[in-house]
Amino acid sequence: MNKTDLINSVAESAALSKVDAKKAVEAALAAVAGALKKDEKVQLVGFGTFSASVRPAREGVNPLTKQKITIAAKKVVKFKAAADLV
Repeated sequence: MNKTDLINSVAESAALSKVDAKKAVEAALAAVAGALKKDEKVQLVGFGTFSASVRPAREGVNPLTKQKITIAAKKVVKFKAAADLV
């Protein structure tokens, strides 16, 4: 399912126009992204939990040259599905 499919599904199940469903989906995604940027957890009961964490810097190997390189630290998003999701 892609974003367009999600918008169509929300529009159909909530009896909304596609324009209103698009606004609702984009607002929800923006709220989740905003919370993650502030290092807050987003817990949706029955669905799962989104959280941001920092992946530390590490050493890697360039597969072409076999030289060691340093991979910079970065923020990543983690998702833990709820037990009853699937």
